[in-house]
Amino acid sequence: MRSESEHRGRHGHRDEHHRGGRRRGENEEKRHGAKTFRRGRALAFYEMMNTKSNSLKKQLETPELQSINPILVGELKAVEALMDEFANLFELFEVEETVQEVVRDEGSNDAETK
Repeated sequence: MRSESEHRGRHGHRDEHHRGGRRRGENEEKRHGAKTFRRGRALAFYEMMNTKSNSLKKQLETPELQSINPILVGELKAVEALMDEFANLFELFEVEETVQEVVRDEGSNDAETK
């Protein structure tokens, strides 16, 4: 018979240990690896959506595609709405600010060239 100090949980691990042999409450520093990885993937997805948005904007200016202009406008609005929701959900506020600055810069460059 085992003594209480040798009691094992239902998975064969000692009760005071998590998997990996760490004790609960011991050395509870936050691990940022997975969070950073997910944030990187979120930023990559946001950048992909930004590329789609820019592509749709260029297509709107293309004379050959004027017949499907309402469809392109609808898609652009949908992509930009998704980008806004995604940025808010994943707290990508610095990305939104950077995109807004780029748009402002492009607008001032367009005004200067006209």
